[in-house]
Amino acid sequence: MQTGHLQPTAVVGGHSLHAIFVPFPIVCFIGALVTDLAYWKTANVIWETFSVWLLTAGLVIAGFAVLAGLIDFFSSKGIRALKPAWPHAIGNTIALILSVVNAFVHSRDGYTAVVPTGLALSTAVVAILLFTGWMGRDMVIRQGVGVAE
Repeated sequence: MQTGHLQPTAVVGGHSLHAIFVPFPIVCFIGALVTDLAYWKTANVIWETFSVWLLTAGLVIAGFAVLAGLIDFFSSKGIRALKPAWPHAIGNTIALILSVVNAFVHSRDGYTAVVPTGLALSTAVVAILLFTGWMGRDMVIRQGVGVAE
């Protein structure tokens, strides 16, 4: 049930910049969880190094996604009025903050750079992203955000 078609403001070639950038940090943060699990099971330092790089790349690209998302969110009263918009924005903010903390945790030396705090933070971020992804999907599929008329 769509309530209308709300177009994002930050677009290029008719495509939402937020929707273009968002998959990259999601993949990086999921990858960081996978490499944290591999490090936990093997204690091979290369997995911790991969985690650091994935977190860093995810945070850099997330910066662009956040900028585009904020432009869309604050430039459209209709988008802000959608029920899933606020949980999506707040959840992604929490995930981003936890990812920054996680990058600092991963910058420590030794096993404690990942286990247990880094692993717990990576797991929490992925769980939050599952929820915010569901909220974002709801805005696109059910609410019509970004759907061409």
